[in-house]
Amino acid sequence: MPAADRLSRAERLLTEVMADPRGALAAADELVAERGNDEAATVALRVRALALRAVGDLTSALATLRKAVALAVELGTARRAAEARMSLVVLLAEVGSLEGALAEADAAARHLDGIDASRLEAQRGLVLQRAGRSTEALDSYALALPAIEAAGDVVWEARLLGNRGALFAYHGRFEEARVDLERSISLARRNGLFMQLQGSLQNLGFAAMRAGDLPRALQLYDESAAIRDRFGLASAGEELDRADALLLAGLSEEAVAAARDALTEILARGFSVDVPEARLMLARALLVAGDAEGARRHATEARQEFDQQGRKPWSRLAQVMEVRSRWEAGERTPQLLDSARSAGDDAIESGWQVAAAEARLVAGRVALALEQWDAADEILGQVAARRDKGPATIRVNGWHAEAFRRHLRGDRPGTFEALREGLHALSEDIAAYGATDLRASAATRGTELARLGVQLCAEDESAEGVLEWSESWRAGALRQRPVRPPSDEELAADLAALRRVVGEIHDLGLADQDTEELFAERERLEKAVRDRSRHARGSYAAPPPFDLGQLTSALGKRAFVEYLRDGDDLLAVSLVDGEARLHRLGQYLDTTRELESLRFALNRLARGTGSPILLETAADTRRYAADMLEALLLQPLHDRIGDRELVVVPTGILHALPWAVLPSCAHRAVTVAPSARVWLSAATAAPPPDSPAQVLLAAGPRLEHAAEEVRSLHSGYPSARVLLGADATAEAVLEGLDGADVAHVVAHGRFRLDNPLFSCLELADGPLTVYDLEGLRRAPRRLVLSACDSALAEVRAGDELMGLASAVLALGTQTLVAATCLVDDEGTRKLMEFFHERLCAGDSPARALADATSATGVDGFVCFGVG
Repeated sequence: MPAADRLSRAERLLTEVMADPRGALAAADELVAERGNDEAATVALRVRALALRAVGDLTSALATLRKAVALAVELGTARRAAEARMSLVVLLAEVGSLEGALAEADAAARHLDGIDASRLEAQRGLVLQRAGRSTEALDSYALALPAIEAAGDVVWEARLLGNRGALFAYHGRFEEARVDLERSISLARRNGLFMQLQGSLQNLGFAAMRAGDLPRALQLYDESAAIRDRFGLASAGEELDRADALLLAGLSEEAVAAARDALTEILARGFSVDVPEARLMLARALLVAGDAEGARRHATEARQEFDQQGRKPWSRLAQVMEVRSRWEAGERTPQLLDSARSAGDDAIESGWQVAAAEARLVAGRVALALEQWDAADEILGQVAARRDKGPATIRVNGWHAEAFRRHLRGDRPGTFEALREGLHALSEDIAAYGATDLRASAATRGTELARLGVQLCAEDESAEGVLEWSESWRAGALRQRPVRPPSDEELAADLAALRRVVGEIHDLGLADQDTEELFAERERLEKAVRDRSRHARGSYAAPPPFDLGQLTSALGKRAFVEYLRDGDDLLAVSLVDGEARLHRLGQYLDTTRELESLRFALNRLARGTGSPILLETAADTRRYAADMLEALLLQPLHDRIGDRELVVVPTGILHALPWAVLPSCAHRAVTVAPSARVWLSAATAAPPPDSPAQVLLAAGPRLEHAAEEVRSLHSGYPSARVLLGADATAEAVLEGLDGADVAHVVAHGRFRLDNPLFSCLELADGPLTVYDLEGLRRAPRRLVLSACDSALAEVRAGDELMGLASAVLALGTQTLVAATCLVDDEGTRKLMEFFHERLCAGDSPARALADATSATGVDGFVCFGVG
């Protein structure tokens, strides 16, 4: 190939590398192999380095660029050497050599002019941005952009705007970030610049996340990931941003895993400049997950690495994380006070507004703990000054600080007002979350505000106040119907594929065949379902104020008891005949130990396996644990509740208690609800229409008595839709559930602790998951799940529940009867026959279940909802 053609081909590859790095890499290698010592070779080596960087091989990219510089110098082509140095600038920054990068920029500048000089200035801006020198970076971008735009250089315009947009987002200038990033994306799409498109989509997702639009952020991250996977691009940066988004949603365990994966990949690929950022993200995730010491350790390492790289502003972010970790680990010292004040001041100097508020809130709380009242008021005042402006995190911290200040001054009403304003700001922020898991997890961010309200009312011995504040942030996600994402058809297709794969896993497992590939496919499909569901967008609707009078009226002669925790203490509020009282019951851990013993014994008895001595021991354990739980939970309230029907709102592990095992509940109608608000909503719902009642009776596979149970119930519901055997598919059962007045499903239940929304009922063609149920247009009014463990739920902070039971209640089911432990199949069949007989005779579900439990001795079932 003639020299001119070779050079022309090499220069075209400089543009193509943005669209197809691997293809450009192969073409550049061909040019170098043909002749490796001419001007075209210097350009081809630069292309090769850029492609290697795109796929994450920084070591080879650096070596190749240095070779390009050396060859250009040897050939006496100063401009080509300067162009190679211009690319070397970014790579040196990415391996942490920021001063080296700026030195290369200075060397290149001596030989570049015109548009090339502007491109170099854009590169210099990126290095300054990485160093945390934001003002200088913006000056470089402003200097470079006009010439790039005038030259019609879409590649460099897209690149510059993508980088500047991310910088704007970091500093809360979200509208400017959006304008830059949307322009960058548009240029990249129109010109096939897929590598730039991937990066700008990721940065726009970051901007959306920082602005509080989490569903939009996750959707953009998924679009970015699709391009990344298509072209085999490096992914660590996106994983860090995704971890940040997961953390915002309160999904700390997922965030920890994402941050660890990103750190591992960054270390393996040699992106040294990103290592401390990954450590800092991991520290943040660990702190939210409750590992304060691990968070402090990683934050300290990050700060030291930032200092080594000369990135002082970033070092100050890590310093704030160290301070927060020390507070969460229990430190309350003058040294921490000094560190927190210094960290807040330094963060302000570097433009980190949110971090500054976090550090100063810690400083203020330490000052309170040390009884340095004047210092506390001054520091908290700095945080409170921003309570009406800025991102939600700053506003929530501001109201939290203001609550402490008003409490310090003895202004009780003002303190409560500040706490309410903080919860209101947070409610508005997370209102856009449509997915159940995002709502439930993000709600954990408000528990500290609500807990302070509870503590203050408990100090005042105000039962009504404790109940109001307990309800202010309890099970809030269940008060909103889940929102389906826009790609509903894709979600349905993935759920159908998931059922098929799970069925194949079961069949091959029985045949003792390899299922490794199928498990991998199941994991892929579950991730696709989970990620797509998180694109759904909700809307904010202010909840009505908690109305004790309305609750009293709806209860009638029933007794109401709500349990809650105040630190390590277990409290209860009883409401009987309109009078609320506060009860202090002891240590929450005592109930935890006894309930774990009870569930172990119930499960062993239900299986019926083991020697007669083991089964007798299990029966003794059951009786002892039940007596102890009675003494802990109900005996102190006996004079209040007597033998009335009972509505119970549990807390924590008590959501898994089968209340009928407690001696005083053996014949009592007991209804369990996630919160008083949820119960009241169900109790006051509009009555069903006068049209003929729609009834579903369905039996899943691999249950010996399932078909017999359904047939025995059919006589009480002669017009019911009956699904047995192969007819009981997920689609058919969902169709029968939609709008049913009564639905009874006999199927194995599986609670998934690793992902509660994949908890399921096993049907003929595979699992019916929570995600499937959330697609119902109208939930069944009364639902019976005749299956083991079908009522188990993951309980997150704020008593947010995730599982089958909580899903149907959120969808509008008024009454659910389901088991919280293993149950005996034959005993269950008899209990259900008795239960439906009484239900058809006009008894309430709670009364019918109580009588059926007494008659059969099967006590693992609970009546949830309105009862």
